[in-house]
Amino acid sequence: MSTATTISQPTLSFDDTAIAFSSKNDVELYQTYLLFASMNANWLVAMGTKTIQTAFNAGLPIKGIVKHTLFKQFCGGETIEECEKTIQQLAKFNIGTILDYSVEGMKNEKWFDATTEETIATITKAAQNRKAIPFSVFKVTGLASTPLLEKITSELCGKTVEISADERAAYERVRQRVDKICKAAHQNKVRIFIDGEETWIQDAIDSLCYEMMAKYNQELPIVYNTFQLYTHDRLGKLKKAVQVAKESGYYLGAKLVRGAYMERERKRATDMGYQDPIQPNKEACDKDFDAALAFCVENRSQNNQKGVAICAGTHNEQSSYLLAKLMQQHQIPANHPDFFFAQLYGMSDNISYNLAKAGYNVAKYVPYGPVKAVMPYLFRRAAENTSIAGQTSREFSLVAKERARRSKAK
Repeated sequence: MSTATTISQPTLSFDDTAIAFSSKNDVELYQTYLLFASMNANWLVAMGTKTIQTAFNAGLPIKGIVKHTLFKQFCGGETIEECEKTIQQLAKFNIGTILDYSVEGMKNEKWFDATTEETIATITKAAQNRKAIPFSVFKVTGLASTPLLEKITSELCGKTVEISADERAAYERVRQRVDKICKAAHQNKVRIFIDGEETWIQDAIDSLCYEMMAKYNQELPIVYNTFQLYTHDRLGKLKKAVQVAKESGYYLGAKLVRGAYMERERKRATDMGYQDPIQPNKEACDKDFDAALAFCVENRSQNNQKGVAICAGTHNEQSSYLLAKLMQQHQIPANHPDFFFAQLYGMSDNISYNLAKAGYNVAKYVPYGPVKAVMPYLFRRAAENTSIAGQTSREFSLVAKERARRSKAK
């Protein structure tokens, strides 16, 4: 029996802090150290976010303080132009940028149209430098009201729901906005993520996403849906989506994440008396996420057959190691264009920079927007950091380790 050859790939170590923080000088590293040290204290995060919100509401001049601390750590700038420095800095280390317009403004037609145009602007920017900006991204709730998406989802699930003629017309405008964005992505050959959201609106988002895939993923995987594996049914839906894509003859773009709305999902399920859609425990979530990675690798495009293009959006070291191992086992080059890793800007640099150094495709989600307008995002980021078991402590310990290494080297 012959033994399959293996592709030689560099050994990965997410503990290599010299690589992880190679983009930061000593002053920047110290600033990061202070920020994560403060975020280790839940009470300080809670008090700080409340104080900042109160100060903004009172019109106090605190923008500069926020912009040079929390905003600087997790956002690229207030505009696409301001993000250029971050884009170039990441590109120096072979890390791509995913420009994420993170403004959460008024829910009206004017704002939905403005968000559509802003998303298209990120596509135009990406088309000018594909290596530095490999993806664009948007949330459907940036283009549509949540109550409308909830009604459409209920209808898609077979529930009886009254949808007026005006609401039908509004949803058609939503579909046109999504199509306009995906058409621009297709014309510019820029891959685009449609972010995952709450389960009670996700079916409407899925429906739009698969319509766009059937239309624009014929030649290349352009449109990607997001699969949040912290819900117990998402692995099954991923498998069904791949089956439909194969039968219909288009590429399936899959961004795999664990998820971001757990507390909200569980509270709503309890309040409304339906089955909790969230996995029973972290082990079940991890199991499904890793199973999804393996499934996507098995169903990748090969032998001139259209398959799955994958982006593993994860801060989990073991899952990142797993995908690298699966790629090696299946003879997939580290820089294959259909295989990406992604993390949030300002977090998990030990994963991002070490993967990039080893030759893998890596991109950072880089949120941007006016400081005050992105505060809801920043507050969630601070809160989620304290709620993710060990995440902030892990970030803090790695920064502390690198400071100690540099001090000893001197």
